[in-house]
Amino acid sequence: MPLRAWLKSANFAIEGILHGARTQRHLRYHFISAAAVLFFSYMVGVSKPELVIIALAVILVLAAEMMNSAIEAVVDILSPEYSEKARIAKDIAAGAVLITAFGAAVLGYVVLFPYAKRIFSEGFHIAKHSKEEISFIAFILVLIAVIIAKSHFGKGHPLSGGMPSGHSALAFSVWVSVTYITGNLYISVLCFLLAVWIAQSRVTIKMHTRLEVMLGALMGTLLTFLLFRLFY
Repeated sequence: MPLRAWLKSANFAIEGILHGARTQRHLRYHFISAAAVLFFSYMVGVSKPELVIIALAVILVLAAEMMNSAIEAVVDILSPEYSEKARIAKDIAAGAVLITAFGAAVLGYVVLFPYAKRIFSEGFHIAKHSKEEISFIAFILVLIAVIIAKSHFGKGHPLSGGMPSGHSALAFSVWVSVTYITGNLYISVLCFLLAVWIAQSRVTIKMHTRLEVMLGALMGTLLTFLLFRLFY
């Protein structure tokens, strides 16, 4: 089925992200930095065009680091023994990451420095956002948290197995967001039951243990709830 084939391809792609996060400490640092920068940007209330610039810079750095890791792996396969050309290829790939990271740092400075300066002159004030905006950033931060956690525990696949359950984390994050957005008890209960059903299905098909599912649900719920309490 097309959907099943797409999910399988997505699983392979995200597995590449997890493998990079497990084996490349710089990529882990980039993911943590990405979450921190996005969180800080939301806290100080950057404009939407500025947020787009920051998001693109973050994406470029992550993509460059992953391409660098892929090039290093290919070079190691083609040239297991020391080779000057292999060294040059790795150095050039690493240089591309450095240029991308430096450019992202410059963009971050240009965009965020006025907000940081305002904190020292006017004091720190947490910006408020719409429910839809908070739902969006919560989904992204929960996803990054799942990637970091799975890379730390080093087991399972992104869409099947491992600590914690990504399906449960995202499902319960959506439940909290829907509850805040609609303010309707019946819709909230329905979404909660769907989230529980998704979590239970991961145990039923033996992709996750109950502990992995419970921790995933707890991660998605708490992180999304805290973001709504902070920004709304």
